Amino acid sequence: MATAHDHRLSSRLHLPRHSASAPRRDETGSDVVVGSPAIAAARTVDVAVASLRVLLGFVFLWAFLDKTFGLGYATANGKGWVDGGSPTKGFLSHVHVGPMAGTLRGWAGEPWADWLFMLGLLGVGTALILGIGLRLAALSGTAMMALMWIAEWPPAKHLDSGKPTASTNPFTDYHVIYAISLIALAAVAVGSRLGLGALWARLPIVRDHRWLL
Repeated sequence: MATAHDHRLSSRLHLPRHSASAPRRDETGSDVVVGSPAIAAARTVDVAVASLRVLLGFVFLWAFLDKTFGLGYATANGKGWVDGGSPTKGFLSHVHVGPMAGTLRGWAGEPWADWLFMLGLLGVGTALILGIGLRLAALSGTAMMALMWIAEWPPAKHLDSGKPTASTNPFTDYHVIYAISLIALAAVAVGSRLGLGALWARLPIVRDHRWLL
């Protein structure tokens, strides 16, 4: 005869039976079926957004490394920041068009300009690659891109000297594309699990100051 103890033991050992073909539900509790086209599409979007975030981050981080150590790409060997070179002098000293041309030339080679520029490249690049602080990265990166856009001033067809600027578009260039990408990432990729965003969002200081997300 089965005892009450036997019934309790049986209930503990009882496992629910599922058909091999029965779809599993998403662990988050939603009614979306795991393995469904909706889940596959969401994961594809996550991977695409994460890829854009990391690749754009590498653009900023590589610029920092090349300008710091003179790796021979945009910055010649021996001309890096660690060698005494200025990350801003070469670019800003040749600004000869646009409403801020004189001001930007005056900033060229200034220590504060070098430090702000390099810290911006390092901070934005690191934040994007790790997936943390994307809102702050978007703000500082967009400001940086805006200044660089003004320095190149794509609307101008000719420099002050009359030479052609080689501008191919009066508005949209890579600075605009980078800025819009930064803003989009801050809007959709904050707290992403494909990176350290989820862990970052749980930090007490970040929970109390949402602009750090």
